[in-house]
Amino acid sequence: MPAVLWSMGTTPETDDRSATLHGVVTTEVKAPRSGFATFLLFVCALAFVAAALVRLLGIDGTRYMIAATSLTPYYTVVGLLIGLFALMRRRWVIGLTMTLVGIVLVANVAPRAFSDARPNGVGQQVRLMTSNLLTGIADAEFLVQEVKRRGVDVLAMQELTPEMVRDLERAGLNQVLPNRVFLDEPGGSGSGIASRFPLQRRNLTPPGTLQQAGAVVDLPGKDIEVVSVHPLPPVVTDGPEAWQRELAGLPSPDSTGALRVLAGDFNATLDHVGLTRLLNKGYVDAADQVGKGLIHTWPSDSGVWPPPVTIDHVLVDSKILVDTVDVFDVPGSDHRAVVTQFVVPRL
Repeated sequence: MPAVLWSMGTTPETDDRSATLHGVVTTEVKAPRSGFATFLLFVCALAFVAAALVRLLGIDGTRYMIAATSLTPYYTVVGLLIGLFALMRRRWVIGLTMTLVGIVLVANVAPRAFSDARPNGVGQQVRLMTSNLLTGIADAEFLVQEVKRRGVDVLAMQELTPEMVRDLERAGLNQVLPNRVFLDEPGGSGSGIASRFPLQRRNLTPPGTLQQAGAVVDLPGKDIEVVSVHPLPPVVTDGPEAWQRELAGLPSPDSTGALRVLAGDFNATLDHVGLTRLLNKGYVDAADQVGKGLIHTWPSDSGVWPPPVTIDHVLVDSKILVDTVDVFDVPGSDHRAVVTQFVVPRL
């Protein structure tokens, strides 16, 4: 009978030993798990704060840091959630640090989803569209159909090739936008501007790796200058120096001359310092102005990787009033097109 009782664990001595043994095992298992969880939270906090400082201090850094900065809206949400989770687990220092930094980033990112107050203005209404044509393999017929359907007045194109020019002509672009400044080249270095209004070519940017067509658009009333923007991507193996130089070479708003519009593939988001500097000089991001600043433009598909980001923009002089912005896919291109309607005041 004692043997049976021992096997069933019913003696007092057995109960004490079992409780003690289980207590030791519990302590030995839970403590390492708790320490490992704290270590993971610490690593997350360290990475989050480092990325946030790069963004908030306006540091470009390496091409990998620039790529990480383009993901600011994503890691803002993730960091804030991890910070709240750390607070729930009573990791106070880690949780408070991540939550506070997350709140600062939210204050920088969230306003892009809300429209700004727009004063009433009188002037010439213009509808401008920008599209990266992916080395000229985008669907030209679709593009011309959208130009007609949306009543586009000015079309800025990047990666415009001689073959694409012929495709656009066959599709009837000349019938709706007969005026042109085309710097078409094989591959991805060409660009161009087509317009319903008369155009005059103007060199508005220094020579760069890729062509960036510039023109004066002769509007009824006040003219505007338009640049088809396309700096070299910052993630090339040679590094981001060309991208930085070409963004810095984009013209500032001209307070004494024509109003300027920069439209195209900036290869930069609103979190990159090069674009921020342009905004600080007196430009307004049209999508941000109407509460659509978080709508992605590249890549056009909805895949998980790479994460979609907003690198195609229309920047207008702050005197220009933005009405609407629309973003849509273009078959054959990895970029989405952006159509902006704005009012050029009669100054």
